[in-house]
Amino acid sequence: MIKLLIVDDEKNIRFGLKTMIEREFPDQYELFTAAQGAEALNLYRAQGADIIITDIRMPVMDGIALIENVSTEPPPPLQSGQPLIIILSGYEDFQYAQAAIRYQAVDYLLKPIRRDELFAALRKCLDNLAKQSQMAEQLAVTESYRRQVQSARLQEFLLQQDFTEEEIRRWSAEIDFNQYVLPFSVAVLNYKYEDGSRMKKEEFMSLAQHMFESVDGVLSASLLDREGRVVLVGGPQRKFAEMSLLAAERELDGMLIGVSEEGRRLEDLVEGYRQACESLKYNFIYPKTRLICYQEMHMKRLSYPIPKEKIRKLGNILGTNREKEIGPLLQEIFRIEQLPEIDISYLKAVSQHINEQVLDEVFRVYGEASVEVLKLSHKVGDMSNFRHFHDYFRSLEQLLMDLNEYIQEIRSAHSEHGDMKEAIAYIENHYHRPLNMAMVSNHVSLNYSYFSEAFKAYTGESFVTYLKKVRIRKAKELIGKGTLKLSEISAAVGFENTRHFSRVFKELEGVSPQEYRDKLFAGSRRSAGSDN
Repeated sequence: MIKLLIVDDEKNIRFGLKTMIEREFPDQYELFTAAQGAEALNLYRAQGADIIITDIRMPVMDGIALIENVSTEPPPPLQSGQPLIIILSGYEDFQYAQAAIRYQAVDYLLKPIRRDELFAALRKCLDNLAKQSQMAEQLAVTESYRRQVQSARLQEFLLQQDFTEEEIRRWSAEIDFNQYVLPFSVAVLNYKYEDGSRMKKEEFMSLAQHMFESVDGVLSASLLDREGRVVLVGGPQRKFAEMSLLAAERELDGMLIGVSEEGRRLEDLVEGYRQACESLKYNFIYPKTRLICYQEMHMKRLSYPIPKEKIRKLGNILGTNREKEIGPLLQEIFRIEQLPEIDISYLKAVSQHINEQVLDEVFRVYGEASVEVLKLSHKVGDMSNFRHFHDYFRSLEQLLMDLNEYIQEIRSAHSEHGDMKEAIAYIENHYHRPLNMAMVSNHVSLNYSYFSEAFKAYTGESFVTYLKKVRIRKAKELIGKGTLKLSEISAAVGFENTRHFSRVFKELEGVSPQEYRDKLFAGSRRSAGSDN
């Protein structure tokens, strides 16, 4: 709704104008009235106005003084521009007309006010306001696009390394570096909730900008980097510390900030971004710290070779009765006592090695565990899913305890090889069918990978080799009976075709099925001849 302020020292005129406007333009204006300029100015400052209709000659502050004050003040909050002015006067005095022109009044109306002239002036104001609104929208779109382009170019610039003088001039123009307040610092911010999830990027960008401005920080640039983190370029540096304190007051525990040293040159932006990213990483190690400045943590960090033997031992412990060793061994592997000085790359490398050599191996051999264990395993598989290292460490330790119990249950359930005996019996009874390991492992309710390992341990042979031997053994029995053709025997023991049957038979027996038959029956004939 359009705000319209009517200013006149004559009460009848004020309310007469108000009544006429409400009748002609119902529900279109929010109307205010004032008896003189000072009162009107206070109303304008408090509530704003899109249109001001003011008399000239009034006590305390006249209309010209009111217009002068309004024209020199910034628009009130939520108002985009200066108000439109309609001047009223009962005097045909050229000096008032000059004032109206000087302050770009929309119209100059003589008293007594004619309805048609008043309404025409208001419609002219409405047209002007519509044009201003359209222009403001166009400017806002243009400015928004300009800022988007600058942010995209700044995002690209922060990843550059070496520059020529010509490139520095070009980049400076493209990101409008001349408008930056010096000295500046670069801050990289992230927001992680307690469960490790992140605040929505656009929501966090708006929050970070508002909080930095709330502590009177001067913001030169803001953007989202390629990892979805908020990057603020501004100063002075201490304002980021105040911003961190404000986050503590508002209980925004998930806000993590890394801040660079101060810089003045365009090239310092790149180095500042690198420093801020490096600082932000180490919030992961210090659980009670929201903000880390580069100069405070810039030190030689400790790093070591991956303790592969200890990690192998950790994997071997799982499923035994040595679960009490898991926690202490895990602390040794991650060097918990040296955590404040450790290089974060060491922690990431160790975590990756545990994923590959312990966790993946457990699931490969023993199959998938419960849904809860799988969910925890998926989360533990990436350290970035946690706000702090201690959260990751506790979850990893819990996962290893769960896997230890899971492996013990599997080993206990199949410790007497009853399942393998059942599998052998199933093969003996169904060898003539299109049999495979998946069918047999499902029959005995064992994970495919675990069944493969357990079957080989029990029989001393792989499933495929064992099945071949069973089928060839049965084939030899049928050949000995002499009642079936070789093609019929091949089908009877489960081979798809005689060529495959012959190849496997020769592979295991050293002769073809036909050679085996000939040899077998030649011996039988010799025996029969000697009996005669």
